[in-house]
Amino acid sequence: MADWSTTAAAVSNQLPSMHFIDGEWRRPLSGNLMETFDPGRAEPHAQFAAGTAEDIAEAVAAAKQAESGEWRKATPAERGRILMRAAELIRQNAERLATAEVLDSGKTLAEARGDVRGSARAFEYYAGAADKHEGKAYPLGPDYTSYSIEEPIGVTAHIVPWNYPLSTACRSIAPALAAGCTAVVKPAEQTPMTALLLAEILVQAGLPKGVCNVVTGTGIAAGAPLVSHPDVRHVTFTGSTVTGINVMKAAAQNIASVTLELGGKSPNIVLADADLELALDNVVGAIFENAGQICSAGSRLVIERSIHAEFMERLVKRARGLTIGHGLGEGVNFGAINSAEHLVKVASYVEGAKSRGVNVAAGGNAVVDPATGKGWFFEPTILDDVKWDDPVVQEEIFGPVLAVQIVDGLEEAIEAANCTDYALVAGLFTKDLSKAHRIARDVDAGQFFVNEYFAGGIETPFGGNRRSGIGREKGLLAVASYCKTKAVTIRI
Repeated sequence: MADWSTTAAAVSNQLPSMHFIDGEWRRPLSGNLMETFDPGRAEPHAQFAAGTAEDIAEAVAAAKQAESGEWRKATPAERGRILMRAAELIRQNAERLATAEVLDSGKTLAEARGDVRGSARAFEYYAGAADKHEGKAYPLGPDYTSYSIEEPIGVTAHIVPWNYPLSTACRSIAPALAAGCTAVVKPAEQTPMTALLLAEILVQAGLPKGVCNVVTGTGIAAGAPLVSHPDVRHVTFTGSTVTGINVMKAAAQNIASVTLELGGKSPNIVLADADLELALDNVVGAIFENAGQICSAGSRLVIERSIHAEFMERLVKRARGLTIGHGLGEGVNFGAINSAEHLVKVASYVEGAKSRGVNVAAGGNAVVDPATGKGWFFEPTILDDVKWDDPVVQEEIFGPVLAVQIVDGLEEAIEAANCTDYALVAGLFTKDLSKAHRIARDVDAGQFFVNEYFAGGIETPFGGNRRSGIGREKGLLAVASYCKTKAVTIRI
């Protein structure tokens, strides 16, 4: 433990405690600081600025001024070169970023390193897209020339969640910058550090001052003033459905567009003809990665009755074999719950299920790091043969809790998959491609994975339907979200 504690202390002592506005570190105008906690120890590890509406106003003003400055005049190719340099600098700072992410979020170091790699890849991808987002020509006949121009939409707001602080920030900031927009970023108060480090990296990569600003603080004190600011033209929000509705209402007051990536209750369907070993690997990863704190987690297992008993026996063994501990600890592959408040929420769902007689096949309890006796942890939990209308099937728990639904055949599997108000992603394991195409057609989801959960990457559009959100991130569609189309028609 001593080795990782020393590393943690060294990184924490060098983390920023101020906002990043107009290319420089700025103290909060209120003078107040907040504590950020290490979930693996349930202890504060650093301080950061407590932002207010006044700080937000300064950041938006900086972004507004930068919008018409050298960033607006930069060619798309130059924007791309800056984003590519940012990708390289993220890679060069990978270990510092990953360690800071572990200390803020509670995830394992392996998971955080993967997030950093994905973040660098996001900037790399959109660097290549910066000079390839083209307008169109319209055929009005020989007497007219008509074409469209894709212009940057303006100042953009980015509300970043606590479960994937760096990678979620990068997947929205990078396309916004590729389009030529400016940005004000408000990271979650639980995980503020990597967004601040990223802003510094972007300036080092050559981004002009004011183009990307980061204001830290609570959602009420800093987030709400940001999404309702009249100079913000687009809001990208990732978080709960309830908060997303309020964000959409606030943006609507200024006729600002939104991208909302909200809750999920995603089904992972395993048919009787599936490769069970492959399915096991993916079902475990889909719900227990990042301790289940993933909007697109495979939090429901929809499984055919004929293989249920065998699959459950092997799945329970896998769940019990995961090693709980601090994310920097050696051999740990299951990290912490992000906060004490969220641990209470996860536990309350499981206690409620127990009180209703739901069969707890594995886990079911809040625990601590066995090496230190500290931290906010919840055991990998499997609730078996749950009724479809039970809250643990219908509502997003956002923790390491898998609800199992048993079905008899393909049609019932489709019905089970569609039985909630959410439609973010869905997974399927089968060797029958005809069944795969049919189920992909009939299950409502923004992304559908076959024989690999979390398949795809920055290239594939991501987002939800119904209560899971509006709009798409990732892919070239994301760049379009940060553009406004101008049609030009000339009589010749």
